[in-house]
Amino acid sequence: MASGTFEPEETRLLQDLLQEVDTLVNIGANVGYYCCHALSLGKRVIAVEPIARNVHYLLKNIRDNGWAGSAEVYPVALGQATDILEIYGGDTGASLVRGWASIPDSYATQVPILTLDRLLGTTLENHRALILVDIEGAEYAMLQGAMATLSHQPRPIWMVEISTTEHQPAGTPFNPNFQATFDLFFAHHYQAFTAENPPQPISRERVAQVTTGQLQLSTHNFIFR
Repeated sequence: MASGTFEPEETRLLQDLLQEVDTLVNIGANVGYYCCHALSLGKRVIAVEPIARNVHYLLKNIRDNGWAGSAEVYPVALGQATDILEIYGGDTGASLVRGWASIPDSYATQVPILTLDRLLGTTLENHRALILVDIEGAEYAMLQGAMATLSHQPRPIWMVEISTTEHQPAGTPFNPNFQATFDLFFAHHYQAFTAENPPQPISRERVAQVTTGQLQLSTHNFIFR
């Protein structure tokens, strides 16, 4: 991250998308790599990160760069309802999904869960937002607690990591929520695209082909407009 070589394609795409918005909501903000990119462009940032060690560095990166007044940081995880759950792992790979990336049950901590709708409330009113989501397999549960945000006007742009076979728990060869995640966006009148240059449209038919193994995609990051 410090050398500027972390996720270069995603970084370039995010910088382009930030030109269209005034607010970045970063769900799974980690130590603030994408938050700092947004803050350096004068954008308002709402960062959500539940891992205490990550939050320590996230706060330090924001404050040491002089952006403390432009960022809201929430040390929670997001889900479909208010709860307290175990999160497995740390660093860039922590997940609410038990068995994710072969993380042992012994590497778990408890975290508070809020819904995105509860966290944001009316915060995005009259704002054009980009919502960046990287939460290691828990994105569908998060979206179930984001019905108002999905319907917000103006509609946010979403950039979401949605894995297919990567890091799934033992005995789960394919993401069981892959198609349901896309269907949730489609039901709220979003169009889907691959997060690459150039972006490729993802139809319901292509999602079904990926789910059945007939089609492989070159990225696991997607944009919804």
